Amino acid sequence: MKQRVGLLARKVGMTRVVEKNRVLAVTLLKVDSCVVRCKKEGVRTFLQIGGGVKKKVSRPLQGHFNKHGVPFFGKLCEFSVSEEGELPEGAVLKASHFISGQFVDVTGISVGKGFAGGMKRWGFRGLPASHGTSVSHRSHGSTGHRKDPGKVFKGKKMAGHMGCATVTVQNLKVLDVLDEEGVIVVAGAIPGSNGSWIKIRDSIKIPLSDKVIWPGVFDLSLERTSDSSSVGENV
Repeated sequence: MKQRVGLLARKVGMTRVVEKNRVLAVTLLKVDSCVVRCKKEGVRTFLQIGGGVKKKVSRPLQGHFNKHGVPFFGKLCEFSVSEEGELPEGAVLKASHFISGQFVDVTGISVGKGFAGGMKRWGFRGLPASHGTSVSHRSHGSTGHRKDPGKVFKGKKMAGHMGCATVTVQNLKVLDVLDEEGVIVVAGAIPGSNGSWIKIRDSIKIPLSDKVIWPGVFDLSLERTSDSSSVGENV
């Protein structure tokens, strides 16, 4: 299966657009300094992508970046690519890597809700409001069975921490790409708070359009740092 590399972007927020007399909710994603840092080869080929700029990073990461002569990135992630989708190290990816009308899969970390009860977390209806019920109206009720099996099975829906989970939303349509501003307009909602990092890649379920550029839209204008720079700098 042919696979291209994806992009790292920040979620700007949501707004609405009018398309064919319909009002659509859209999410704006800002692509900022998305650079191919290195390539890993094995059973599959991975391209590591860096996004954003960070002044201070840990010493191991400083050595990691200095080894490849790239700036200190605020976020790193990897994408599995096929042979046709490989890019040179240091390639700067642009928002026009995606085209208007294509479908993408988007991954983000959902907004944290803290500790939530069964009614909020799973949509349970709760216990009766009257007829002898007291203090436990919003309880989820019994969690077990009887002597056999004599335990609560793993994965049982109960109260607990809600949100802050990695969520992937598939088959979202790209409505517009503003290349100069580095903004991608995607139909629908995307997990994560405003300003959070988002991974975007081509949809794996919907075939790519013939208009998509292989292996991607990029340039090699990145200012590379010296490999001999001190690992102890900026600590």
